[in-house]
Amino acid sequence: MDHPATAGTLGNAVAAVILRLRIESKSFRTDRGALPVLGGIDLALGAREIVGLVGPSGCGKTTLLRIIGGLDTGFQGTLDWHGGVMPRIGTVFQEPRLLPWRTVRQNLLLAQRHENPGLADALLRTLDLAPFSDAYPATLSLGMARRVAIARAFAIEPEVVLLDEPFVSLDPAMAARSRELLLNAWRERPTAALLVTHDRAEAASLADRVLLLAERPTHVVEEIIVPQALRRT
Repeated sequence: MDHPATAGTLGNAVAAVILRLRIESKSFRTDRGALPVLGGIDLALGAREIVGLVGPSGCGKTTLLRIIGGLDTGFQGTLDWHGGVMPRIGTVFQEPRLLPWRTVRQNLLLAQRHENPGLADALLRTLDLAPFSDAYPATLSLGMARRVAIARAFAIEPEVVLLDEPFVSLDPAMAARSRELLLNAWRERPTAALLVTHDRAEAASLADRVLLLAERPTHVVEEIIVPQALRRT
């Protein structure tokens, strides 16, 4: 069945497509049978492009990220990466998931395949965390812990970053500051990124394109290309 819009077209001629995902169907097994979650998804992501995925709670946004991250392969469809190989993916979950027995700086270094203290320290400065590099997660506010999680995602020098509602439950001022610092990190090391959120304004402030998702089985109902002059302003 055709849907009103798909994400097959990249906004403003993005140079190269790094990801192409087509999901015909994705269901979960329940006591009452199969529960349809995703269907009719056609998503393309360009290198150095940020795409926002906006939809109501429970519509399957996190499941979509899990499929892209290779954590869920139980779907009908195709997931194709440029070159045929899954790239390095940095993920920022809703919960920071920091190791509590390690300092902020150690959490970044442990995530790296080869320790790169210079990169870790640069990210801590960019995300306004340098004074807390030797602090433990239990001493941080939620907003600071979320920024550490963002720094950790960029510390692995990813080709793709997946952001699963990284600013949810933060107060407006802290969320705005966190978005600003995330953009600082992205501008210094541009990468493809998918941002899941339920906030359209948040998505529009960060993304090149915004995909509006329907209720389950989730599909794209509208694609909004953010005007060049308004992007990340």
